[in-house]
Amino acid sequence: MTDFIKTQNSFANGEVAPEFYTSDNINGLSRLENMNVISGGGLSRRYGLRHIDNLVGQARLISFSVSDGAEYLLALTDFHMDIYLGGDLVQDLITPWSVADLSNLQYAQRFGTMIFVHPDHCPQTLVKHPDRFYISDFTFSRNDSDMTLNIPFVRFDDASDITITVTANSSGNNYATFTTNRDFWTPDNVNGRLYLLDRQWTVAEYISSTQIVAHTNGSYSLPSSPVSSWSEAAFGSRRGWPRSITFHQDRLVFGGSRDWPAGIWMSQVGRHNNFDGGTGLDDEAIFISLLSQQRQQICTLVSSENLQILTNAGEWAISSKPLTPSSVDIKQHTSVGSYTSRYLPPQKIEGSTIFISASGCDLRELGLDELGENYNANDLSVMAKHLMQVPVDMCYNATERRLYIVRSDGIMAVLNQNSSVGISAWCTYRTAGDFLSVAVTDGRTYVAVKRSGVISLEYFDSDCQDDCGTFSFAYIASGLPLRASGHNPRRIRLRKLVARLLDSKSLHINNQRISLPNVIYAADSPGFSGDVSLNLLGTAHDCIRPPWTIHGTESYPLTVLSVSLHGWYMI
Repeated sequence: MTDFIKTQNSFANGEVAPEFYTSDNINGLSRLENMNVISGGGLSRRYGLRHIDNLVGQARLISFSVSDGAEYLLALTDFHMDIYLGGDLVQDLITPWSVADLSNLQYAQRFGTMIFVHPDHCPQTLVKHPDRFYISDFTFSRNDSDMTLNIPFVRFDDASDITITVTANSSGNNYATFTTNRDFWTPDNVNGRLYLLDRQWTVAEYISSTQIVAHTNGSYSLPSSPVSSWSEAAFGSRRGWPRSITFHQDRLVFGGSRDWPAGIWMSQVGRHNNFDGGTGLDDEAIFISLLSQQRQQICTLVSSENLQILTNAGEWAISSKPLTPSSVDIKQHTSVGSYTSRYLPPQKIEGSTIFISASGCDLRELGLDELGENYNANDLSVMAKHLMQVPVDMCYNATERRLYIVRSDGIMAVLNQNSSVGISAWCTYRTAGDFLSVAVTDGRTYVAVKRSGVISLEYFDSDCQDDCGTFSFAYIASGLPLRASGHNPRRIRLRKLVARLLDSKSLHINNQRISLPNVIYAADSPGFSGDVSLNLLGTAHDCIRPPWTIHGTESYPLTVLSVSLHGWYMI
């Protein structure tokens, strides 16, 4: 038998999976629920939630900052967008997206404009002028000379063997009938654009799977043979719309579409509605397609030091500075792949891009190496895989240094991340109901919560000790099984446990309530700071169970700086 005193004054690794219980030098816990790891390494009970409003149904939350500095919260529901400022509803807009579309809706913001993309819908532009918001279809710019659209054109794979016989049409000298050598056209081609005979055409009528009627600006000359060199507009009802979006080096960038998943389209510099490649001048539009042995579907784009392209099969980057049609330095750096079943917006944390892997079980940190040449995709969830379960939303609060990941089971996995002091700690948040979505606006973390069939908009408030003034929540922190001199003891006797507290008003240890000296249970009174102890904890033969658990449901603040155990062990 050997006496020991073991003090844990840092919980910097948060909750860790059971396979790490026998690892030495881990400052972790076997369970951490509704508590955070603070910058000094201690534990603090999470904030409560304050109710704002009830929403009409399943919601997705998005932050939107406008040019005057105001930060709004967008709550998207079934064909609606509610816009909030500081917790007040300021406007309700009609949108084209059903609740089923929201999970794959992506967006990018520049100054006071936000553009939304979805592979099945025309992109939408949200702007504020001057005291109201407006949402409308994104439009490509037109050329004044012939009113053609500056929209990109491509030759899709399923059209590679298609030839078009052009014949005159009685509707006018700028109309023509296009007949293909096999079934090809669909009703979705109507109002779409084609490019052949050195001009743009708009499809006016669907006749059959081999015939359509189209018109162009001005007259044309009938070709003497079927046309094999032609292309279609990259976007439209027939081919789908952009899947992902960002702004990079003053270009609007679309990534992937329903029928061209590996394409990247970049607008002209400073002219974000113009995708005309022109003659390849430095400021003109760019189109590239990712080529590799594995099929690439672009999941999302991130503008950082370089243009990062996250696909289902790997992580690419375009490092050209400046980025011009003649200078596109593109390279695949890693092969992790991104989550494809829904859009989980990558977050920028301390210079790195944080994203969910293709498996949905890893949180990856994409960052450049020390030479600034190659990217690595380190696993931030390696010690807490059990907490990464079917993510549905993600957002980072830079003020709190806290990453929130909403899971499909209504629980949030939370990463407290502060590399400057060595904190990378996982925990979970639970409430009376299910978390559905999360967003950060003006330093506040907002959530959509489903409680008894009602969707509620709420935010975490440091002045709240319960959820919405009604629901208390349980907080739990359990220690790791004890290790002794690099061994797993087979018998432990604990004589005393000492917890050092800071400004706390409530404490339960191992199902016993600890009385705190001179605590006045009033909102504006200070809590207790100092050491409290629990004696004669008993003998344990099951040494894989946690030796201590701090827990409670009382709506009072609690901060634990360290936990010390006194006793003896037998190996």
